[in-house]
Amino acid sequence: MHQRADSSTPIISQGVAHMLLATFAFAVMNVFVKQLNRIPAMEIVFFRCLVSAAICFVGIARARADWKGNNNALLIARGTFGTVALFMFFVTVQNIPLATAVTIAYLSPIFTTLIGVFVLGEHVRKLQWLFYAIAFAGVLVIKGFDAAVPTTFLVTGIVSAVCAGVAYNLVRRLKEQEHPLVVVLHFQLVGVVAGFVFTVIYWVAPANAWEWFCLLMCGLLTQVGQTSLTKSLQSERLAHVSILNYTGLIYALAFGVFIFGEVYTMQTIVGIALVVLGVLLSVLYSKRKPLEVIEESELAE
Repeated sequence: MHQRADSSTPIISQGVAHMLLATFAFAVMNVFVKQLNRIPAMEIVFFRCLVSAAICFVGIARARADWKGNNNALLIARGTFGTVALFMFFVTVQNIPLATAVTIAYLSPIFTTLIGVFVLGEHVRKLQWLFYAIAFAGVLVIKGFDAAVPTTFLVTGIVSAVCAGVAYNLVRRLKEQEHPLVVVLHFQLVGVVAGFVFTVIYWVAPANAWEWFCLLMCGLLTQVGQTSLTKSLQSERLAHVSILNYTGLIYALAFGVFIFGEVYTMQTIVGIALVVLGVLLSVLYSKRKPLEVIEESELAE
């Protein structure tokens, strides 16, 4: 006798729902960043990190953890590379088509693996080099056919992905040494300090309530994304939900076209597809999807 399916079983699991919410929150955050093209990127980093740091302090207090941490050198280094990556990502979002900026940020898992070879002594399988070549070929296709992507901002986006790769490896080094919220907090604190120094010197006052609202939403949406992401990874196997991280590119394409009136040529779409294909094949082939890579998806985002 066949067992009747439980009618109360949801069509979409909680893990999937939380991951979809996380990617959507990060994608909408990118829209608000792009709306703030009059505000310096480092000033946006300051307000974004200020809101997130305040929320982190509340979480750490509830967890009864020591916010100062144990390994201050690594925590500060992680925060520094993360802040540089975030700043440069915001610069690319403000200056090139949204989906292109997000696509370049998706190179960070590749740099995470390559840097891990030297930092953590990890091994890269031979076939993965082919997948890396596919991804970087996609970048060359984008640059070659998309006049809206100046070399300066293409390089900025790639440097952002490299810095993100360094930051992710430092997070992995800290995994068994620090509370996760402490690691996140130090990222925000470095962003607040660096952003404050920059903002004091190069302050550009928000012109109206809308720009203040956009700055606030950058911080709040980041926290919504990170919270939903954590819930997703805690309630579902990583292999089941990590692939959904790439729905952020679909959001970026849609928002770019319908909100900002961006136009993507077929060649650019091919380049974007090659980047995503190369990264996905590498991740799936290696069967190693580090939690840290997913946790920092707001940079692709």
